[in-house]
Amino acid sequence: MRFEKKHLDDIKRCYCASHMDIDDETIVFFASEDPESTAKAYYGENFEKSEYLWNDRGGCMSIIPFATRKGEFLAVNEFYLKVSPSHAKLVWGKKTEEGYEVKDVMNLPYLHRFDIYHVNGKDYFIGATIARDKCEKNDWTRPGQIYVGEVPADPATDHIVLRQIGDGYFHNHGYSRGTKDGKVCGYFGSDQGIVRVTPPYAEGEDWKVEKIMDGRISEIALCDLDNDGNDEIMTIEPFHGNTIKIYHVNGNGEYEEVWKYENEIDFAHALVGTTLNGVNSFVAGVRRIDCELFTVQYVDGKYVVEYVEKGVGPANIDVIHTKNGDYILSANHTMNEAAIYKVME
Repeated sequence: MRFEKKHLDDIKRCYCASHMDIDDETIVFFASEDPESTAKAYYGENFEKSEYLWNDRGGCMSIIPFATRKGEFLAVNEFYLKVSPSHAKLVWGKKTEEGYEVKDVMNLPYLHRFDIYHVNGKDYFIGATIARDKCEKNDWTRPGQIYVGEVPADPATDHIVLRQIGDGYFHNHGYSRGTKDGKVCGYFGSDQGIVRVTPPYAEGEDWKVEKIMDGRISEIALCDLDNDGNDEIMTIEPFHGNTIKIYHVNGNGEYEEVWKYENEIDFAHALVGTTLNGVNSFVAGVRRIDCELFTVQYVDGKYVVEYVEKGVGPANIDVIHTKNGDYILSANHTMNEAAIYKVME
């Protein structure tokens, strides 16, 4: 593969990369984790047009669109690991003819990763706090939790009633959406390993939380890399770690390590399981040492690494599939840039 880069913008401490589809147009989002900073939307044939989501706040960890609400999304604002007590909050946004309207939804201390599941006509918020509370940045004595709640039609006016379904997760940092038996579910990673969380699909069912793997897991991605019908799991270990691995499920239903990234790395942070030009792939990013963005595919019985770019230090990654081809969105934190890479043959 080849990768054709387009520098979209200079964004200090660029952290979040995401996208939203409206009708036949894909809009890509990039946002900063810095206070009083920028989040912007880019669109057009070559993403040459842009407009602000906001430019007066920061600490954006995630932007997640609704699957069934046109032009609407939820996002994390004001997450600052060094600030105690936490200012982290969930906000609701909507694309309008005048631009983007953004309103506060609720405060949730140290809210880091979250998602929106649409199940049986209902939208559910599911979110993970990295810790319950902190005295200072390096205080990890109080674990994080997992919360769920149904999202009302107007989340800025009506309340999302949260319920805690998981607790005791130290460094509760990793998340990836997946499917199990045809049902959407979430995989959460912490020092306590990986748990899979499944929403209620039938009347009377409750949320299901089950542990699937031990380990000190910082990030997670899922992809059936070898096309055997079962998703492999790629991990970053431990918290903001120096190891990237792939695990394959064996005949006993247990995950065993089958691959380890050989380069010396530090502060690995970004993982995605996806397809690139129709080929099942992992995409990963590291913030220190070589600061590389790279892909992993399974070719002729071997795990093959290809480098997209070095020296950029991605904090988060997203992949989009458009009529013009596949693109990797990379929040290049070390380089302070928002960048997009077209995947070429």
